[in-house]
Amino acid sequence: MRHVLFGLLALPLLAACDKPMEASPPPRPALVMTVTDHPTEAAMSLVGRVQPRYESAQGFRITGKIIERRVDMGAKVTENQVIAQLDATDSQLDAAAASAEVASAQASHALAVAEVTRQRQLFAKKFISASALDIHEAELKASSSRLAKAKAQANISGNQTQYTTLRAGRDGVVSFIQAEPGQVVAAGDIVVKIADTRTVDVLVAVPESRMGEVKLQAPVYLKMWADQQKLYTGVVREIAPEADTATRTFNVRITLHNADAAVRFGMTAGVKFAAPNAANPGDLLIPSRALTANNGKSQVWVIAADNHTHARDVETGEFREDGVVIRSGLSAGETIVIAGVHTITENQWVRPVLEAQP
Repeated sequence: MRHVLFGLLALPLLAACDKPMEASPPPRPALVMTVTDHPTEAAMSLVGRVQPRYESAQGFRITGKIIERRVDMGAKVTENQVIAQLDATDSQLDAAAASAEVASAQASHALAVAEVTRQRQLFAKKFISASALDIHEAELKASSSRLAKAKAQANISGNQTQYTTLRAGRDGVVSFIQAEPGQVVAAGDIVVKIADTRTVDVLVAVPESRMGEVKLQAPVYLKMWADQQKLYTGVVREIAPEADTATRTFNVRITLHNADAAVRFGMTAGVKFAAPNAANPGDLLIPSRALTANNGKSQVWVIAADNHTHARDVETGEFREDGVVIRSGLSAGETIVIAGVHTITENQWVRPVLEAQP
C-alpha cells in the first residue's frame, strides 16, 4: 500500500519535468544609424524660386483710353517694340493748339521787332524820348519770352502725342500685362512687366541660424524640381541686410550661370550651398531625436557588436535644424539608436534597422 501511494505522488512530478521551458522573447527592432566622420560639414540645402534679375514695370506717361494691345502674356519682345496704343485724338488736338500758339507768338514777335526798329530810327533823329524807346524795347523782350514759351509748350504737346504709344524698354518676355481695348488708364499705372531673360536669379529664404554659412560670391549648385537630372551652377549675388518681418528669414539672391530654355520663371529649385569648414574637426552631427537625458546628462544609446544597447554620456554643442552637434563621447563608425530612445533599457537585445538614406 505504501508503494502505491508513493507512485501516485511521483506522477505529477514526472509530468512537471516533461513540460518545455518558455522561449526567450525575440530582439526588439531598433532604428539605428552609423555615425559618419565630420558630418557637421554637410552642405546646407534649401528651396528657392526662379525669377528674373531685371524686370521693368512700364505704363503710359499720360492718361488716356487704350484702343489697341499688340502683345500677350508670355510673348517675347524686343526693345522699342509697340506694346499698346492710346487714343491720340486729344493729344493731337493739344499739339495743333500749341502749334497755333507758336504761330501767333511768332507774328506778335515779328511786329514787336519791326516796331522797335522804327522807334530806334526816330530816337536817333531825336523825335522820341529815351523812355518811349525803352517801352518798346521791353515789349520786344516780352514778345520773345512769349514765343519761347509757346515753342516749349508745343514741344511738350508733341511729346505727349508720342506718349500715346507704349514701347518695350528692353528685350525680354512679358511677365504681366493688364491692358484691354476700351480701358482707361491714368498716367503711371503699371500696364505691363517685361522680364529680362538673359540673367536669371533664384531667390532663397535662409534661416537666421544658418546665415553664417552664406557668403557673397560663394558657389552654389541647383537642380530644378521639374528635372532632377540636370545640375546647374550659380553664385550668391545679394544678401538681404535684414530679416523678413513675417518669416524671420533672410532673402538671398543667387545668379544662375548656365540657365537654358528648361529654366522658367516661377519654377522651384533645390539649392545646395558649398559645405562650410567645420569649427572643430572632431565634431559629429546626429539627429536630435537620438539624444536623451539622464540625471541632467545627455546620453545616446550605442549598439555593441552583440546587438545589445549601452548608454553613453556625450557632450553636446549647438542644436541646428538638421540635428545636434556632439563635441565628445562618440566616435565615427559607431552605431546609435535614433528612434524610441526613451523606451530603451540598458543591455537590451535589439535588432538594428538602418535608417533609409534620402
